[in-house]
Amino acid sequence: MAKPRSNNKTGSKPNMLTTKPTTHSGKNGGRKRNRFEDKKRQHIPSSPSDSGTSSEEHSEEHSDIASEDEQEEEVAVYREPSMYDNLLKILGSASESIADAYKRRQRAEEGKSDTDEAEEDEEDDLELSGSDEEEDEAEEGDLDPTNVEEASVADMEEHSEDDAAELSDTEEEEEYTENTSSIANESESPSSFSNHLGSKLLKEEVESLSANKGKYKWEVDAVNCKWVATKEPHLEDSYTSPPYGLNQKLYDHWLNTYKPSGGQDLHSSRQRSFFSLCNSYRDILHHNKKPFYLKGREEDSSIMDGYLLHSLNHVFKTRDIVTKNEKKLAKEKESKTEGILDSESFLDQGFTRPKVLILLPFASIAFRVVNRLIELTPSGNRATVDHIGRFSDEYGTGRADDQEGEDGMAKTWKTSKPSDFQSLFGGNNNDHFMVGIKFTKKTIKLESDFYTSDIIVASPLGLITKIGEAEADKEKDVDYLSSIEVLIVDHADVITMQNWSHAKTVVEQLNRIPSKQHGTDIMRIRPWYRDGHARFYRQTIILGSHVNPDINAVFNKHCLNYKGRVKLLCEHKGVLPKVLLQVRQIYDRIDTESLVDADDARLDYFKNKVYPKIKDSGQGGIMIFISSYFDFVRVRNFLKSEDASMDTKNSDISRARGWFFQGKRKIMLYTERAHFYYRHKIRGIQNLVIYSLPERKEFYPEIVNMLEGSNSMNCTVLFSRFDLLRLERIVGTAPAKRMVTSDKRIFTFC
Repeated sequence: MAKPRSNNKTGSKPNMLTTKPTTHSGKNGGRKRNRFEDKKRQHIPSSPSDSGTSSEEHSEEHSDIASEDEQEEEVAVYREPSMYDNLLKILGSASESIADAYKRRQRAEEGKSDTDEAEEDEEDDLELSGSDEEEDEAEEGDLDPTNVEEASVADMEEHSEDDAAELSDTEEEEEYTENTSSIANESESPSSFSNHLGSKLLKEEVESLSANKGKYKWEVDAVNCKWVATKEPHLEDSYTSPPYGLNQKLYDHWLNTYKPSGGQDLHSSRQRSFFSLCNSYRDILHHNKKPFYLKGREEDSSIMDGYLLHSLNHVFKTRDIVTKNEKKLAKEKESKTEGILDSESFLDQGFTRPKVLILLPFASIAFRVVNRLIELTPSGNRATVDHIGRFSDEYGTGRADDQEGEDGMAKTWKTSKPSDFQSLFGGNNNDHFMVGIKFTKKTIKLESDFYTSDIIVASPLGLITKIGEAEADKEKDVDYLSSIEVLIVDHADVITMQNWSHAKTVVEQLNRIPSKQHGTDIMRIRPWYRDGHARFYRQTIILGSHVNPDINAVFNKHCLNYKGRVKLLCEHKGVLPKVLLQVRQIYDRIDTESLVDADDARLDYFKNKVYPKIKDSGQGGIMIFISSYFDFVRVRNFLKSEDASMDTKNSDISRARGWFFQGKRKIMLYTERAHFYYRHKIRGIQNLVIYSLPERKEFYPEIVNMLEGSNSMNCTVLFSRFDLLRLERIVGTAPAKRMVTSDKRIFTFC
């Protein structure tokens, strides 16, 4: 099995250490630390095998909460003059007509005089973010195995055909856009895509969105759950007949792919349900998705198909509009019609080409997503898949083919680790990657330059590295994030086990005015890009198996889509029945008035109520389970102040479990991240203290069941009313609500 990599903020090993407490009651060295520290972001290599610990992780893991008050959303207040006017002024064209300014700028950039205009009109190739004129460079790519043509000849011929056909009215161009409707009909007919991007926000709407006053007041029932929305939801889209809002060729290809599995139509499929929700262009938080590694492959795959269909549909419709306008501009240039760019119908672009960003935690998941994206692309648009071999080498499992499943995920093998661990970590668990995907007329180009890509698939760590490089070197930039219109964060719960603050920083970096022009045709940029309002049009889709306050904070504070937000609310049954032992589980509530004081109150309670009992008993085999690294550092520092010796080196930790089992070490500190990345089976536990409940509900019975062989079978759990989200996943929604509001403080489960 490939060794799991931890996207650890400090480069430290996911935390497990043993301590040997003495009976000497030392001075309390557990200095209180303000939870609301200044945000301090930095990229440090993320391997779980690195040694040592650092308090820097403390500040990073809690920077999300700190930034809620200190870093209000950088919203642009409606202002005059617009960014568009400022850009024109920079070009010295503010007082000229748009058409004249455009032509003068092009001639000046190419070193031409006004007398060259006639020649320019005939020879100049209009270039824009949706054009593929620059796309088919002479580069050697890997061919998809399904390609039936000879590789060496076909690649050159297809690239040549693309160059010739993209800006002309050939039969192949018409074939690309025709099925049941033409490009013109498709772009001119009402659709969620055109309605969303074509809407104009009033000054009052911009001010309201900037203030982020949306409240969840609309409800729609779902299976065992309900959707809540900030605006009146219309989750059942208005498309009642094929192609249900999809690009026609994309719909036909999906239908051909779906029929062999027994399906007849998109309308009755699981994929359509989530695609319809995506196609509403609202921000979506779906935090009850059963992941593929927890026996939820069918549900996970159908949701993945839904957002991939939506991504392809968005890219194809964007390209259709740009291609249609290119043809019109070419015809108008032939007739030398002046002022053609004054029409708003030609405002069809952003600052840069990439329109979809998909954030994923591991390369193995990216491998699965990209392969499915290729499968869902119509055959005519993927006659050639460039660099598929290199992509497979870099993102695949790296083992023989007989060790991989059909979907590219690793098959399970004999090991003591749980099956979900094998499924998640059995492939390429690299968490530092970025890949650009570019669609041309007949080709998909993997590993393409980010500025010429349509879709970027990346890990948060991969992007945060690029952002850090751009901040350190002014010659570099991440302007390819300026025009993202669809952001998808899949497996957000896994990303929280890495470093959610990286994902938060990436979201904050999106839709900013670029630092350079990057060859952008300014006369074709949509007005809301120029006015700095792009984030109000960006759709954000966050998917995961559970939610926590950090994910909620990003969704509520940084997702400002004018279409509104929808999220799922579910009732939880809890996981207590999965505790197989007769363990007495005592839940002790810590009362605190505010979230600011919650961590200090928890530590004080541990110091004054829990630790004295541990010290006085003289009993060994005490394991303290801690969810966050922030709390781990505080407890460790307190134990150090009590003159407890610590085993923190890698060489010591490798033997720590043996020492703990043999009684040579009395106390073990064990974090949720350590369990996530290693799934250790800790032996010798006599008494279990859960300092903070795990985020992942499946970990709770695993940890409690480690008491097998204990004489006391006792487990103490500390919680506060601010732990309601994780508490309800473990004990159930109804009991959890009673526990945080009851006059009683102690609750016992057996």
